[in-house]
Amino acid sequence: MSAYILRRLSYGLLVLIGVATVVFMLFTILPGDPARMMMGQRTDQETVDAIRKDLGLDKPVWIQYFHYLNDISPLSVHNATDFENHWFAGKEKYGPHLTVFNLGDSKVILKKPYLRQSWQSRRHVSVILAEAFPKTLLLASVSILIAIVLGIVMGSITAIINHPFINRAVLLVTVFGMSLPSFFAAILMAWIFAYLLADYTGLSMFGSLYTVDDFGNGEYLDLKNLILPAITLGIRPLAIVVELTRTSLLDVFSQDYIRTAYAKGLKKRNVVGIHALKNALNPVITAVSGWFASLLAGAVFVEYVFDWKGIGVVIVDALEKYDLPVLMGSVLLIAVILIIINIFVDIIYGVLDPRIRIG
Repeated sequence: MSAYILRRLSYGLLVLIGVATVVFMLFTILPGDPARMMMGQRTDQETVDAIRKDLGLDKPVWIQYFHYLNDISPLSVHNATDFENHWFAGKEKYGPHLTVFNLGDSKVILKKPYLRQSWQSRRHVSVILAEAFPKTLLLASVSILIAIVLGIVMGSITAIINHPFINRAVLLVTVFGMSLPSFFAAILMAWIFAYLLADYTGLSMFGSLYTVDDFGNGEYLDLKNLILPAITLGIRPLAIVVELTRTSLLDVFSQDYIRTAYAKGLKKRNVVGIHALKNALNPVITAVSGWFASLLAGAVFVEYVFDWKGIGVVIVDALEKYDLPVLMGSVLLIAVILIIINIFVDIIYGVLDPRIRIG
């Protein structure tokens, strides 16, 4: 089992290195000069050159790439005699670190991954992401909770009734929910419930987790702003859960042990709730684990439409301002979350089914 876990962790590390490489190369070849965009088109060339040198953009691409991996890696190599002026980060310190061992004139240190500073605000990217990520996590968690609860209830009802008209209606709804783009669904939900029906719903088109008080009393928690983006983001996983629950329950209902339970005189609600539903939820749990990771990555458009101050808004703002460190840090954070969730799911599968560990 330990070898299987180690193998999955190694695969995850290789994937993460691959993602970091693709992200770096993709944003490096983008057109435009970040230094000139930061200072404006009318700035003099000497200032632009000084900014490029400060950001490390004057070095060859392969050196920039090595410095980038050195910064984001928990283990990094530095000059043992001049650590304060280490590669690429200038005089910026990593913070608390531990020297693992010395290697000639260099030393290997253990530190927190350094995602660098925003080119626009000069704030640490890790601080920016730490402020935005909890809001995205809350949005994705509420969305997947809505999808699970409503999906299981709706799927169970349609499977128990099993009427041709209801089956066709559910199929239509699930296909519509899976094919509806998130950005279009967000605009549609905002227009209907926060514009046309605003007098009845009391919902706003825009708003984040915290709202500034009109009387100058600071910010206050406003969970009402969570309703529309959470429902919008949960539409697609809801459609998946409904269809999976219905299909799995119909399959379980045809099993011999269900007929045996009925033959023993058990009530229908006990057969469905105790025997059938428990065994029918395995594929639903599998789908939910993958969808939760996808929701964290796919919340960009929904957050931007509703102005929910999460990772999505951070990414869009960084794109508009050509703030590459923030963009690269955001993509890496999402990739790490996806990899961790996939590794966790693989390990759970390996525990439940030992045959998987052999492959």
